[in-house]
Amino acid sequence: MEISPVKDTLRIALVGDYNAGITAHQAIPLAIDDAAAVLELLADYDWLSSTEITSAEDLVGYDAIWVVPGSPYKNTEGALTAIRYARENSIPFLGTCGGFQHAILEYARNVLGWSDAAHAETDTTGRMVIAPLACSLVEKTDDVELRPNTLIAKAYGQPVISEGYQCNYGIAEAFAAELDSGDLRVTGWDDNGDIRAVELVTHPFFVATLFQPERGALAGKPVPMAQAMLRAARG
Repeated sequence: MEISPVKDTLRIALVGDYNAGITAHQAIPLAIDDAAAVLELLADYDWLSSTEITSAEDLVGYDAIWVVPGSPYKNTEGALTAIRYARENSIPFLGTCGGFQHAILEYARNVLGWSDAAHAETDTTGRMVIAPLACSLVEKTDDVELRPNTLIAKAYGQPVISEGYQCNYGIAEAFAAELDSGDLRVTGWDDNGDIRAVELVTHPFFVATLFQPERGALAGKPVPMAQAMLRAARG
């Protein structure tokens, strides 16, 4: 019986503007290294500044793409290009915090056809799909209820999780209803019913969370979403 070859080393693109002072940026390498060790595989990662991404060609060759926290990005279009490339080419994708917000923005513009979809942190005109949160989630920890039988629920193996945040923006109420009928489905909510995670059901692995699951790595905890992303990248 012929055995499919296993990739020697997975290549992960970390899309965002690296800043050693950002907690999530300190945590992400630890999360990837730990996940790789648990899965007994090798994984290398490259930090790609949003200004380095000018076309899809800049993402070719990566086995997974993680659009990381730290928005507003220096080049919004660079982040959106990375998200679109992952979405259209079935590349495993994880977006956390700013990555979540921009995954929503990319979907609104390029799938739903909202060419004027906007992000309130950086835009002053257009239809706001990302708006200020009613209550800030900067340095907050909160419970999230997960939709059963989804990628994120399978990764965590439990119906309710507790994760940390560092954000002031989320999905605008007026746009939230648009997610009920499309392929980008809501898969996590807080106690108030506000959207905290989404998945693209037509994609092998496309998950975005407003919370920052990577933070657990700083406390020596496994990061289920990093493991799930690498598992998907391994194929």
